[in-house]
Amino acid sequence: MSKISAGTNSWISGVDNRLDTESTAQRVAKVAMPTEHGMFSMIGYRNLADGSEHLALVHGEPASRPSPLVRVHSECFTGDVLGSLRCDCGPQLDGALRAIVAEGAGVVVYLRQEGRGIGLLNKLRAYELQERGFDTVEANLALGFVEDGRDYRIGADMLRDLGISSIRLLSNNPEKLSALSSHGITVSERVPLVIQPVPENRRYMETKERKMGHLYRLGDSRGLVSLSFEDRKAS
Repeated sequence: MSKISAGTNSWISGVDNRLDTESTAQRVAKVAMPTEHGMFSMIGYRNLADGSEHLALVHGEPASRPSPLVRVHSECFTGDVLGSLRCDCGPQLDGALRAIVAEGAGVVVYLRQEGRGIGLLNKLRAYELQERGFDTVEANLALGFVEDGRDYRIGADMLRDLGISSIRLLSNNPEKLSALSSHGITVSERVPLVIQPVPENRRYMETKERKMGHLYRLGDSRGLVSLSFEDRKAS
C-alpha cells in the first residue's frame, strides 16, 4: 500500500506501523440519504493507509442480523453516474440497493477504486485500447497495471466499524469473497447478482467470465446464468 507523508497529511503521521493490527477505517461523517429505492444512512470513511475516501450506505439495522445482505461495490463513474452500457456496474449497484431495501436491512460498501484500481483517467486510456481490440484484462496489463488492483481491506474494516463480521455477499466475483474472508469477514452465503448483457457490454462480461472466473455463464440465447463454485470447477 502506498503511504502519504506526514508532511502532506499530518493526520496520518504515525499510523502506518499500526495498520497491520488496527482498523484502516476512520469514520468522518454520517448523514441521512433518501434515495429512489428507500432511506439509507450514508457514512463517510477515510482510509488511514492512503487517505482515500469511501462510503457505506446503510439501510435498516444490519448489525442486528446474524449475516446481513451486503454489496461491496467499486466505484464506476461511467456506469454508476452516466449509465454507461460498456459495463454492468450501474445495474449491479441499482440491483443491490433494491435487494437490500427489499430485505429490510443491509449495506452497500462503496469503495472508490475506479477501473479495478487504476483510476478514472487510466480507465479511459484502457477504453481506448479496448476500441482497438484489447479486452478489459489485456488493456489494463498493456498499461502496466495488474489485472485487478483493488484492495478490500478498507471494506472489511468499514464493515467491522458497522458492527458486522458475517455477511451474505451480493457478488459474482470469487476473488472478492476470498479477499474479504482473508481480512476476517465471514461470507456465509454468496447471493448472485444476475445482470443480463446488452450488445455493448457482452464482450466485457465474457472476459470477466473467461479470464477472471466470475460465477456466471453467458449463453447464446439464454443470457446470463449464475453458477456456483462447483459449477465453475466442473465447466
